[in-house]
Amino acid sequence: MTARIDHLVTSGTFALDGGEWDVDNNVWIVGDDTEAIVIDAAHDAAAIETALAGRTLRAIVCTHAHNDHIDAAPALAEATGAPVLLHPDDLPLWQQTHPDRAPDGTLTDGQEITVADTTLTVLHTPGHAPGAVCLYAPELRTVFTGDTLFQGGPGATGRSFSSFPTIIDSIRDRLLTLPGDTAVRTGHGDPTTIGAEAPQLDEWVKRGH
Repeated sequence: MTARIDHLVTSGTFALDGGEWDVDNNVWIVGDDTEAIVIDAAHDAAAIETALAGRTLRAIVCTHAHNDHIDAAPALAEATGAPVLLHPDDLPLWQQTHPDRAPDGTLTDGQEITVADTTLTVLHTPGHAPGAVCLYAPELRTVFTGDTLFQGGPGATGRSFSSFPTIIDSIRDRLLTLPGDTAVRTGHGDPTTIGAEAPQLDEWVKRGH
């Protein structure tokens, strides 16, 4: 059985550089009826555990370490025994939220994560954060982009640890090379497709987001 994608929206606060904002986050669960992985354990570990419905959680994968994407990760890991995986370049951000609890494992570019006979490939896509990653699942015709690419443009780069030129390079070189019908499932908001976003690249660069 090919894995399916379940979607949960959780709400909480994003905090960075002394500011706080109310946010809704997309939590993605990829798996079948027996096992799954969670992409971005945001805000509400109990709600995510409920959505798992008794399935074995193989990993909690963090697309990056802004607090709104990782705040529920330790509690979910404790409840399920699943390891928390993060790209090491985002450890400084992780430690701002969880100074006393390190991730359990690392994510590296090209790494493959398999769940329910479906493989997701880690794409290192820095810019929004140094250790930002996307997860490409060709069998599902989907890429999970965290806060790297949204419907209508790249993720924000106006705060600490971010870089607009870097995120543009990541999107151009790692994401817009994927098939145009690839669904883009984002960290916030509505999904889009690679084909819908690719023609806008030059405009994003002009606007300088």
